[in-house]
Amino acid sequence: MTEHDWHTTACILCSNNCGIEARLDGREITRVRGNKRHVGSKGYTCEKALRVGHYQSMQGRLTSPLRRESDGSYTEIDWDTAIREVAAGFRRVIGEHGTDAALYYGGGGQGNHLVGAYGAATRRILGITRRSNALAQEKTGEAWVEGRMFGTHTHGHFADAEVAVFLGKNPWHSHGFDEARRVLKEIAADDSRAMIVIDPRRTETAELADVWLRVAPGGDAYLLAAIVGVLVDEGLTADRWLRDNANGVAETTELFRDLPIATLADRCGIDEEQIRSVARRLAGASSVAVYEDLGIEMAPNSTLVSYLQRVMWNLVGAYGAGHSAHTAMVPLFSYGATGNEPLDPVTGSPIISGLTPCNEIADGILADHPNRVRALFIESANPAHSLAESDKFRRAMQACDISVVIDIAMTETAAEADYVLPAASQYEKVETTFFGMGFPDNWMCIRPPILEPLEGALPEPEIHARLARELGALDGIDLDALRAAAEHGDAAFADAFMQAAMSDPRVATAGSIVLYETLGRTLPQGMAGAAAMWFSAHQAAMRWPDAVRAAGFEGEGTALGTALWEALISSPDGVVFTRHDHDAAFDLLQTPDRKVQLAIPDLFDDIRALLDEMPVYTSAEFPFVLSAGERRSFTANTIMRDPGWRKRDAEGALRLSPDDASSIGVADGDRVRITTPGGSAVAVAEVTDTMMAGHLALPNGLGLSYSPAGGDPEVTGVAPNELTTTDWCDPIAKTPWHKHVPARLDPVAR
Repeated sequence: MTEHDWHTTACILCSNNCGIEARLDGREITRVRGNKRHVGSKGYTCEKALRVGHYQSMQGRLTSPLRRESDGSYTEIDWDTAIREVAAGFRRVIGEHGTDAALYYGGGGQGNHLVGAYGAATRRILGITRRSNALAQEKTGEAWVEGRMFGTHTHGHFADAEVAVFLGKNPWHSHGFDEARRVLKEIAADDSRAMIVIDPRRTETAELADVWLRVAPGGDAYLLAAIVGVLVDEGLTADRWLRDNANGVAETTELFRDLPIATLADRCGIDEEQIRSVARRLAGASSVAVYEDLGIEMAPNSTLVSYLQRVMWNLVGAYGAGHSAHTAMVPLFSYGATGNEPLDPVTGSPIISGLTPCNEIADGILADHPNRVRALFIESANPAHSLAESDKFRRAMQACDISVVIDIAMTETAAEADYVLPAASQYEKVETTFFGMGFPDNWMCIRPPILEPLEGALPEPEIHARLARELGALDGIDLDALRAAAEHGDAAFADAFMQAAMSDPRVATAGSIVLYETLGRTLPQGMAGAAAMWFSAHQAAMRWPDAVRAAGFEGEGTALGTALWEALISSPDGVVFTRHDHDAAFDLLQTPDRKVQLAIPDLFDDIRALLDEMPVYTSAEFPFVLSAGERRSFTANTIMRDPGWRKRDAEGALRLSPDDASSIGVADGDRVRITTPGGSAVAVAEVTDTMMAGHLALPNGLGLSYSPAGGDPEVTGVAPNELTTTDWCDPIAKTPWHKHVPARLDPVAR
């Protein structure tokens, strides 16, 4: 690759994965700009993407496999030894204790998803049945609700909705849809449209809003129940639409018919007349889009709130008019078992979409139980830093018979592992993301590498292929015949692969790895890892042939899948892979009758309980509510280890209101000790009137160890999960209440 040229790639710091162009000087990314040709972002980018060079150039990259010795130190070992010992270790544990004894965690970061396909193959080869990832930390409550109501995932159309509602979300920083800041500004500037923000903090998005509902922390369920109650009370529901398109309407609306709106308004801290005004605006809109995020998904009543907000926008007929289901090249959740989930054999909690609750992974290892987890396989994830009660997770890793981490650096999780395998960075391998949620158009981008891997590091597909070979999973499969078929074109390969899969179940078991070892060999330099997407492209063409053809592809059957596949691997600016008409929204529902299932009776008692005495989560010992993990201009996921990437707020200040600062005697810039039931830490105080009295905020993405010049590691800022506990969580999905942690503040002597 030529130095100083611009190379097409993507940002990896949030789920949008905006298209960017990066300029190289040797191995350094020296400049970044938005890619105007990108089908989704169209040149848009925020300040975070402009500094991804700090990720690529971080100190401390791993370049050799490491094995922990009995004294706790690490020894560099060669790849053959590492693969042999890791395979033998997992064989031993699973052979002695069964497949339930191993758990796979991770399989993809914000822009690092192909590894998930290869990790899935390794799981199947080893027979690992337990798995988890960051989605189980945040989104399983929402997924449980969506599975019951729609049988699939839905998403709002914010670019053209008349009313956009942001619930516990600040898309100015957390994005979540294409060209987020442009869209927010367009809504704010259009008098015919409205933006409603529900958040205790005056966020950047709230500053733009037509209506800011400054709900009391933890009061979201009361507010949403009140809005739904007003819709029913004032006859604002879309009755004809509901008769035609929804089931369970009568029992749901009856539940809200006599709710005391004034009581709910008082509990959420919002004036009743303002609540009624918002309900009327929603009911009068031609389209409504609502986006919930971690501000409510990690707070009290989180699963209930996910339900209430969907009841709200469905009562005004917004499915198909502001919201819809969408296609997915690779779905993030499996909704088929929603409402009938199996229970974890150790903790007894529901396994939503096949994911063990993150809050219970450590307990599932440390428990004195015959089915406890004894082996951990972790990749592209840092759960020892990102999950609640970090110390417990560290103890759990130490209690395992074997643990392996695949990553590019010695993360907090890698530092506890028995084996650490060095991976290529996200700019040193082909990659993609499965976050596409577009409708009526949906897009995907497979981006090529712009750098070669560091010597000694391997792309994850190669690591998994080596493990598969060591485990004997490819023995006897005629890979040469499949390679020869691939050389004769996609149609010949499709026929050969399908015949091989039908005649030998091991081909399907190791599917992505077989594709990598065969089709991958025929792809352009550096693109072999993309082979895992071949099957997904053909599945998409089979499932939505009309929508794929409407997106510009020609052919029937295999030929249509081939056309889509060839476009995906040759279009670094992204590809629109499906295009629907708006009236096709109901065709994408996965409920038996293609209707919205409005009633979830399992939650009705929780709605009635909102009228009971309101829970109080604070106390004299812990009088504040801490939001642990706020997103800011220069916070991102934990792959950004170099603190030098932050242009401001270098230490990740603790934000508090002027009244709270005065009450404890601290000023802006002072040091303050924050103590919770889970731990204690010292942070820099930022006194700001954006915060409500009694409400505190710490950013995500800090508290990471980093060696500035290859020396001893230093830690900048507070690691939020040194302050959280695993028992503080949603009763259904077990997602942690990170946004509502009881806390105490004390000034630190100057």
